[in-house]
This record gives sequence, C-alpha cells and structure tokens, in this order.
Amino acid sequence: MWTGIQNLITQHLGEISFGAMGFWDKILFLIGYYGPSYLEGAWKTFIIALVSTVIGCLIGLGVGIIQTIPLSKKDSRTKRITVKLLRALMLIYVEVFRGTPMMIQAVFIYYGIPLMTGAFMANPIYMDPWPAAFLIVSINTGAYMAETVRGGILSIDPGQTEGAKAIGMTHVQTMLFVILPQTMRNIMPQIGNNLIINVKDTCVLQVISVAELFFKHNSVAGARYSFFESAVITMAIYLAMTLILSRILRWMEKRMEGADSYDLATTDTLAHTTGMYNYPRRGSNFDERNIEQEAAESLSREGKREGGETDED
Repeated sequence: MWTGIQNLITQHLGEISFGAMGFWDKILFLIGYYGPSYLEGAWKTFIIALVSTVIGCLIGLGVGIIQTIPLSKKDSRTKRITVKLLRALMLIYVEVFRGTPMMIQAVFIYYGIPLMTGAFMANPIYMDPWPAAFLIVSINTGAYMAETVRGGILSIDPGQTEGAKAIGMTHVQTMLFVILPQTMRNIMPQIGNNLIINVKDTCVLQVISVAELFFKHNSVAGARYSFFESAVITMAIYLAMTLILSRILRWMEKRMEGADSYDLATTDTLAHTTGMYNYPRRGSNFDERNIEQEAAESLSREGKREGGETDED
C-alpha cells in the first residue's frame, strides 16, 4: 500500500532534487518516504501514554487511599505508626515526582540506577529503554493522580461514609462500594487530561533513546536537513492523536453520566411523601390523579343530574 503512495508522490514531484523543492513538495516527499517511520513512532507514543496512564492511575489510587485512611485515638498504636509512616513515604514520593521534570527523572532512572547499584553490587541493574519508558511515565503520572484521587475522595459528602458505617459496612467496604465509584466518576476528566498530557510528554523520552514520535522527527530532520517541514508533520500527528482521544474521552464521560431523568422503581410507601417518586404521565392509564379527577367529575355530573330531576318534580 505504501509503495503505491510513494509511486504517486514520485510521479507528482518528478526528478527534482529535494533541495530544490518547495515547502509543500518537501512535506509530500517526507510523508511518502518516511511515513511508515512517523506512524511507527506515533504508535509507540500512544502505547506508552495509554499503558503508563493506566498504571499511573492504579498507583495514584493506592497512594490516594493510603493518604485518606482515617485515624482515631481508638486505633492501636501500631496502626497509627504504620499509617503515618506510609503517609510520610507517599508524601515524599508525590513531592519529588511532581516537583522535578520528567526528562530529569528519565535521566536519573535510566543512567543513574546502574551507577548507584554498581557501587555496591557486582552486577549493576541495567534497564532497556522500552521498559524504562513505561516505568518513568507511570510513576510520574501516579504522583499527579495521587493528589487527584485524594481530592476526589475528600470531595464526597462525609454523610455517605457515616451512613455506610451506620448500616455496618467496614472502611474497606465503604471505599469499594460507596466512595470510590463516585470518586472515579468525578476524576474521569482529570484521567483523560493526564492521558493527553502523556501523549505529548513522551517526547522527553528521546534522552534515553526511545524511538517514539519525536525521536523519529529528529531522525528524519537530521537525515534531510528539513527540521521545519518534519516538525509540521509531527505536530499534525500529535494534534490528530490528542483530538481523537479528547472526543473518545468526552463520549465516555457522557456514557458515565447516565440518563437525565428516570423513574425510581420502589415499593416503599413513603417514597411518595419524600419526593423520590415520579408520577406516571398525566392522562395515562396509570395516572392515579387522572382517575381521581374523572371520578370526581362523574360524581359532580350525577349530582347535577339528580338536582335537575328534583327541580322538575
């Protein structure tokens, strides 16, 4: 397929040299001859961003839950010390990875770990660029998601937690079945925002030789000395990916919202008095108000008819 595209572009451009081409002709040439390379880089960028965002959300979810574990004077000393120690470690993790650039984190993890482990180990720990890329983006995303999850949990009305405890639910059950489902719905826009940010921020991984989209751009630009033309193509690919992801995420948010109105299915006789019940459509066979009105009108007509007969007598 791509060979056919290259042939069409070659026929359009003719035998003219690359240096003598105009701006748009250079872009066509780069698309024709380096298109597969751009697409490969875009695919790697998308995979790194998607997988790392999912892993980062799981990390952030765990850190956020730990940060919001309630403590009271009734808890054992061991529990209080353990939770406070975990909170301190989580706070250090969040502050370090939110307060430093991802590029520096990539250099530190990819190049620094072998140096530090080599000081006290016979066989230093080396990482390939591909797994290192997932690790770097995941822990960076997890630091941001931790604060997002913590804020989402704290935004839920405390009355819901109290109500769950009143019916005998444990803290774990309350988090799993009451708090976290609402939290995930509330933080869904931020999860999508982090995914889009990761699509763009993966360009820093070129410092550890990950062949993502920006790495491919530099390779093509260096081979043809066409930095601006290659940048235009790269920018268009980034924009296309972020726009598509934005539309998909908005569709998912709308799906999670549910219907705008609904009828509560209940057998509770108090539902009518608490405002939790939606009456059937007026005039339908199930409309009790309509039936009562018709009965009242029928009695009124009978009363008038009887009154008229009495006047005649």
